[in-house]
Amino acid sequence: MPRYRWTRLAPIVFSVMIASCAATPQPSAAPPRLILPQAAIRPCLLDRLPESPTQGDLEVAYVSRGAALAACDAARELAVETLLAEREMQDRWRQARTPRRRWWW
Repeated sequence: MPRYRWTRLAPIVFSVMIASCAATPQPSAAPPRLILPQAAIRPCLLDRLPESPTQGDLEVAYVSRGAALAACDAARELAVETLLAEREMQDRWRQARTPRRRWWW
């Protein structure tokens, strides 16, 4: 039966492969997350006109709807800013967690 020279090296090669897998860092924590403010979560409510509106009702509704739309736009902007800040934090976290390259890769 012929003997191959590589069979003597096989245990060494396999042990290096096993050690490299064991040395791979496992993710130990979840990426950071931000909590949305209540103003961004709350639905926007717009005033409605009564059944038989008067001129005063129309003026009040016009002003109150304008204020409600401005508040909704501010809440939307706050939600977008929070989302972008969370994504930036997660990107920085992922860059810090990337494993260093080893000489055998």
